[in-house]
Amino acid sequence: MAEVLFYHLTESTLEDALPGLLERSLGRGWRVAVQTGTEERRDALDAHLWTFRDDSFLAHATDREPYPAEQPVLLTTGADNANGARIRFIVDGAAPPLLDGYERAVFMFDGHDTGQVEAARDHWKAMKAAGHAVTYWQQGPDRRWERKA
Repeated sequence: MAEVLFYHLTESTLEDALPGLLERSLGRGWRVAVQTGTEERRDALDAHLWTFRDDSFLAHATDREPYPAEQPVLLTTGADNANGARIRFIVDGAAPPLLDGYERAVFMFDGHDTGQVEAARDHWKAMKAAGHAVTYWQQGPDRRWERKA
């Protein structure tokens, strides 16, 4: 069973929070998949990860580009694990795939978007029912993650 974390964004946007989490995942030696709900969102994150910081970028590709198996970070709209990721980020209310083979899955949702909050609640119930170890984290005023459940 995968360890499943729910990250409730209350103080920053996904674009602000995701790059640091991706860097930490790569620092652990994990390949990463980021699943979005739409191709437009995938493409926007693709552009953002090349330019999010002046002194750095995150090497990555999208599932529409060649050689997905070679990518340390793969942005996808699909359910497959084309790059052999150990951790999967599920964002913007995307429907998660089966989590077999992953060490960790992270659901990130915008606390100001009612639809994303409702989807996260449904995913929480489904992940618990499937037997995954589930934890809930919320941003504090300083944007640090605080474990709430």
